[in-house]
Amino acid sequence: MSAVLFDVPGPRARLRHRLYSLLGIALVVGVIGFVVYRFAATGQFEAKKWSWPLYVNVQLDLLNALGNTLRAFAVGGVLALLFGAIFAAGQLSDHAIFRVPSTVIVELFRAVPLVVLIFLFHYGLALGAPFYSVVAGLTLYNGSVLAEVFRAGVLSLPRGQGEAAYAVGMRKTQVMKFVLLPQAVRAMLPAIISQLVVVLKDSALGFLITYEELLYRARAIGSAYEFDRPLVPVTIVIAAVYIAMCLLLTWLATYLEKRNRRNKKVVELERKPAEDVVAAAV
Repeated sequence: MSAVLFDVPGPRARLRHRLYSLLGIALVVGVIGFVVYRFAATGQFEAKKWSWPLYVNVQLDLLNALGNTLRAFAVGGVLALLFGAIFAAGQLSDHAIFRVPSTVIVELFRAVPLVVLIFLFHYGLALGAPFYSVVAGLTLYNGSVLAEVFRAGVLSLPRGQGEAAYAVGMRKTQVMKFVLLPQAVRAMLPAIISQLVVVLKDSALGFLITYEELLYRARAIGSAYEFDRPLVPVTIVIAAVYIAMCLLLTWLATYLEKRNRRNKKVVELERKPAEDVVAAAV
């Protein structure tokens, strides 16, 4: 298959590719080494700057901030999925009274930056607690993106799926709910999980309106003089926490995708004996 797509590299080409790989690895190691050297030269690895995780009050503050981050992510993610599913169905409607407003709303909130939406909700509409403004912004922006993801997933399905459902007497709502959307969700699962990762990271914008999530607490701890203002160490730890949460979401997506493929294989294996019996009877 590789020979069909491009010519198989010869000895010189393979040697050149190995050389490029070694140069790339050396460049990455050099950049990391330079960053570590500059951190050490500016005293970022001093014991005092890394003493803050030992304090119980700091640990409790970070756990509370992590809970606020996960709460905003969970509520915003669920509402964004519902928003996306509803407005994707509206865009796919045969009736202009549903299709046109759905398209306008999706295109509008997809084009407005998330930070602008958060500011509008918090300072313009004055929703009260910063949590509501963060969740509202995450829902509208990411829900609009997910609506396009769902719409593209439904349109990517073979037309025979919907036609077969209509042939057995199902209505448009039933076809969308029981036939098309479930298949579209399975097909677009990687894109959906990727957008949920965006929801998780975008929740950090809540610190701009004093929502006490991880980044807000990190800034407060990083500016504490009793720890010699450990902004870089705190940033490294908080970045590691976000990376771990995003990796967990990626693992979840991989697990669901493998399980979906395994279920498909089971269905095919169960279907094959029945097909063999029918063929033998014929």
